[in-house]
Amino acid sequence: MRWKNLSEQTVYENRWFRVNLADVELPDGHHLDHYLIRLRPVAVATVVNEANEVLLLWRHRFITDTWGWELPAGVVEDGEAVAEAAAREMEEETGWRPGPLRHLLSVEPSNGLSDARHHIYWAEDADYVGPPEDAFESDRREWVPLKLIPDIVARGEVPAANMAAALLLLHHIRLG
Repeated sequence: MRWKNLSEQTVYENRWFRVNLADVELPDGHHLDHYLIRLRPVAVATVVNEANEVLLLWRHRFITDTWGWELPAGVVEDGEAVAEAAAREMEEETGWRPGPLRHLLSVEPSNGLSDARHHIYWAEDADYVGPPEDAFESDRREWVPLKLIPDIVARGEVPAANMAAALLLLHHIRLG
């Protein structure tokens, strides 16, 4: 059954997202008002080194008041290629410049509410270029053994579903 978005109007907008109200027609012909969030694409990156360790951020999310492991991420700027944005975010948030990036996966973390698409990349090497510009984004940056990832995810230490999916896929690819 397909729902039809007949029209949308913006009710709030800033540089990161828009909140729209849609007139949705259901398969039985009824209509409902549905709020949705329109977001820019998000670029995510990490590196897995020769020792099969993955570079992670330990950070607090004030919205949920939780701590957890994450990958460096941010919105893709106008005119910026997604892979370039992923490399930029990794360097800004960790101080490590990734080598050639490989696309790992793209996910829609909340497709019942938002059109957000997260594009996740990884590299097999990186160069340390200095302290992160955006050090305020995480409490610490650590190289975590990939072999520990399934247990870390199972304990809830990677609360973001997109990050958990990416880390479990990297674990499978490298240690599978």
